[in-house]
Amino acid sequence: MENLDKEKIERIVKTRKQANAYFTKRSKVFRTFCELEDQTYEAGALSVKEKRLIAIGIAVAINCESCMEWSIKQALEHGATAEEIVEAVDVAIEMRGGPATAFARFAMNVIEYYSTEPK
Repeated sequence: MENLDKEKIERIVKTRKQANAYFTKRSKVFRTFCELEDQTYEAGALSVKEKRLIAIGIAVAINCESCMEWSIKQALEHGATAEEIVEAVDVAIEMRGGPATAFARFAMNVIEYYSTEPK
């Protein structure tokens, strides 16, 4: 992975954490949205891992790099493998077509980032 890609991922993580702290302190709507997220990703008929894999596919399809970073990290933490994440990306590529292949490049960098960095 290129150093610029690593720096980009680390910048996304840092900015996400800063924004989360900022809006959690100042925004009732943001806190309510976070509660919705918590409820959405509770295990039910689908496992947390399965829900996160769905989110990865959607994130790639809409080219949300911050969403890719967070969803991949969460999927890995809930037992997803790189191979499962790649299959979720494959579904996004098929559903979105050619542009998703370009968006998937960032997902690749996030997978590599979390696979090689100490946890």
